Amino acid sequence: MKIYRYPIKDSWKDLVKRPVLEQKEISGLITDIFAEVEKNGDKALREFNEKFDKADTQSISVTEEEIENAEKQISNELKQAIQQAKENISKFHASQKQEIQKVETVKGVVCWRENRAVEKVGIYIPGGTAPLFSTVLMLAVPANLAGCKEIVLCTPPDKNGNINPAILYAAKLCGVSKIFKTGGAQAVAAMTFGTETIPAVNKIFGPGNQFVVAAKEYAQRYGVAIDMPAGPSEVLVIADEQAVPDFCAADLLSQAEHGSDSQVVFITTDIKVFEETVKAIEHQIIDLPRNEFAAQALENSSFILINTLKEALEFSNLYAPEHLILAIADFEKYIPLIENAGSVFLGNYSCESAGDYASGTNHTLPTNGYAKNYSGVSLDSFVKKITFQQLSKEGLQNLRKTIELMAEAEGLFAHKNAVSIRLKW
Repeated sequence: MKIYRYPIKDSWKDLVKRPVLEQKEISGLITDIFAEVEKNGDKALREFNEKFDKADTQSISVTEEEIENAEKQISNELKQAIQQAKENISKFHASQKQEIQKVETVKGVVCWRENRAVEKVGIYIPGGTAPLFSTVLMLAVPANLAGCKEIVLCTPPDKNGNINPAILYAAKLCGVSKIFKTGGAQAVAAMTFGTETIPAVNKIFGPGNQFVVAAKEYAQRYGVAIDMPAGPSEVLVIADEQAVPDFCAADLLSQAEHGSDSQVVFITTDIKVFEETVKAIEHQIIDLPRNEFAAQALENSSFILINTLKEALEFSNLYAPEHLILAIADFEKYIPLIENAGSVFLGNYSCESAGDYASGTNHTLPTNGYAKNYSGVSLDSFVKKITFQQLSKEGLQNLRKTIELMAEAEGLFAHKNAVSIRLKW
């Protein structure tokens, strides 16, 4: 870990930089993968499964039999946990539905807005060393609530050509339409172009490594929308003297264990909390099954001593973390200072794991500084908003002078005439 004691503000821009791969390396590979999938469809996907995941997949589609078998493979306790998480996620996202509000801007002119679901959405679920079945809930639940007609899920198979049973169970529980065995950039390409078995979609959701993020961005060139550039996970913890070092260490490690490219940042105003948190990390990491990943992530992570909580929030806004934990007293006082963050956790008992799994908020969040201009996934992510207006003859008359003067000033006389001709009748 990198330790900084009271860094000057001029150095902050360097401290908030994330480690990245060489862009030329990523771009070239993404271009090649998209070209291969567009040309050869399922055949290309099977070859990429073998190349990247060492998986032999004769069929890309997951069968009903595989889904039924998966349900038998997971414990009743885990099923109940997944169901409770789904209920909380459903409750929180259902609260985001809005009633249609018609507004009469002037007499005779009524305007309103209505939601329409994105018809076909694609969900990418990371697999590999950490199959994120919780992300199925986070994406499929709001997609169903929004009324999406088709929900397509892609996730990488294991070496035996199988999908993690918890992913399949969660997908069935949440009403996913079709499930396919393909991961990485090739899965994004498949949902972009469509193949013999995988349908093309209108919008692609889901986190992933830097290659998946680059693939999603590349997909936009073909008219496919994406949720956000959601890459490797990250957390920033701000602590004061009343923070519990063991809690802080656990939160930092919970993000570090995602993968070697994850990043954690710890900021505190208290030297004792600082030193004890570092010790707690060294102690807790020993017992983690994924301690190798966590240790690698910690190498690129920052532990910062700072003078005031106000400065800590200023640094956080510059960093724009995916997850922000305020392990501080009187956190309500500091909420107005938060400008850039994906999701915020308040107080010593609001662990980031709660948001990852079951509190109800969405864990698909902007990373890599994109919290400065993106929101996390919500019900709105799965809908388009269409505006409507209805004008009576009186309403058009009330706007006549304004429209005609503006249209004429812009030199658009057909626009002016579209008003004038109606009011001659």
